[in-house]
Amino acid sequence: MGITALVLGLVGLVLGMFLILFWISWLPALLALIFGAIGVNQAHKGLATNKAMAVSGLVMGIVGLLLAVGSAAFTVLAIKHVVDDARGKVKEARQERKSAAAEEKARHLSFGEPYTFGDGLKVTVAKPAPFTPDAFAHGHAKGNKAVQVTVTVVNTGKERVSVETGLPDVNDADGASAELVIDGSGRQKVITGYVLPGRKAVGKYAFSLPPAAADRIEVEFSPDAMRWDDAYWSGPTR
Repeated sequence: MGITALVLGLVGLVLGMFLILFWISWLPALLALIFGAIGVNQAHKGLATNKAMAVSGLVMGIVGLLLAVGSAAFTVLAIKHVVDDARGKVKEARQERKSAAAEEKARHLSFGEPYTFGDGLKVTVAKPAPFTPDAFAHGHAKGNKAVQVTVTVVNTGKERVSVETGLPDVNDADGASAELVIDGSGRQKVITGYVLPGRKAVGKYAFSLPPAAADRIEVEFSPDAMRWDDAYWSGPTR
């Protein structure tokens, strides 16, 4: 019994030192504890002379069991931490996707609705108005429909803000880019430079639309395309 307890105690102790083997190390450790207790009992009765082996097996069995229990607890906690961390990342990713989707949705507006960019510039694109190019207009083909797009930028912040991209992009009803119209009438105005706190800047632009796709347009605009994604205004042209 003493020899068996010693051998099983050694096996349980060695296996218990490896965290991933806790599920098997408890068995030899438990058997070492049982055989060690029997061996010590037999030694007390004078039926055995290897009490030291039995005691050693008993002690190593106890230590092996403690190691197995500790390893099991550590493994469970580690797995729980990994699972919780994975769930947290999934939840965070979902929230980021929801936030990105909400932000994307917020950047799509109808004509006349304002959108405030991160630098405090509140931009509004008015419903397009009819535009008649003069005889020297560039970018307007005969038979096309020309419209005027008015962009209003208001600085809602406390510091002046530069408008780096003062030209909007316009797509017709088919999603094709509309041609910018330039004439000599002086009715067009590009937003440039700084907008002071509490002040506004107004840009007026003309675009030429093909007759088959002139009933609806989408206007893209950002005061600084390097920092802020475009906002989109869309709706009918009449």
